[in-house]
Amino acid sequence: MEALPDAAVLATRLKNTLIQYHNLEDEKWRVAKKTKDVTIWRKPSEEFNGYLFKAQGVIDDVVNSVIDHIRPGPCRLDWDSLMTSLDILEHFEENCCVMRYTTAGQLWNIISPREFVDFSYTVGYKEGLLSCGISLDWSEKRSEFVRGYNHPCGWFCVPLKDSPSRSLLTGYIQTDLRGMIPQSAVDTAMASTLINFYGDLQKALQKA
Repeated sequence: MEALPDAAVLATRLKNTLIQYHNLEDEKWRVAKKTKDVTIWRKPSEEFNGYLFKAQGVIDDVVNSVIDHIRPGPCRLDWDSLMTSLDILEHFEENCCVMRYTTAGQLWNIISPREFVDFSYTVGYKEGLLSCGISLDWSEKRSEFVRGYNHPCGWFCVPLKDSPSRSLLTGYIQTDLRGMIPQSAVDTAMASTLINFYGDLQKALQKA
C-alpha cells in the first residue's frame, strides 16, 4: 500500500505556490511562443533545471465548463490528444484525488510515452476556479513508460469582466519528462503542446 499524502496540507501548499506564480511580475517572463489567441511565456524554474511555462488565452465558455474539462475525469480523455489513459487511484473528497495518467510520444517519438502519478486539487479562486496538481513519488511503476514528474502546476480560470460567458484561462506548467532527452527538445515541445491544448479544449467545449 502506498503512503498517501496528507491531502489538506499538500492542497494548501500547492494552492499557495500557484498563487505565488500567478502574482509574479510581468518582467520575470519571456515570451516563448505566441498565436492570435494564446501567449506562452517561460522563466527558469526554481524546482528543477528546466522552465516554468505560463500560458494564457480566452476560452469561449463559462468557468465551470472549462475546469470540468481540465480536471481529472472522463471529459479530459475525450479531448486531450496528448493523454492516452487516466485512472483515479484515490479520492480524498470531491475536489481532491490522486490520478495516474499516460501521455503519447511527441516530436516524432523523440519523446517516448510517459506516465505520471499526480495529486490533483480544485478550489475556488476569486470569481473563478483553480485546478492544480503535483506529482507524487509513487513506487509502483510500469516498465513500458518512463515516469515523468510534474512540479507544482495548475490552471486559473476566471470569467472575463466584460463578458462573463467567456473565461480567461491562465496555466502554469513545469514538467520534468526525465529519461534521456535534451532539455531544449522538451522546451520546444512544451510551448507547442500548450498552444495545442487551448485549441483542443476550445473545440471540445464547442461540441459539448
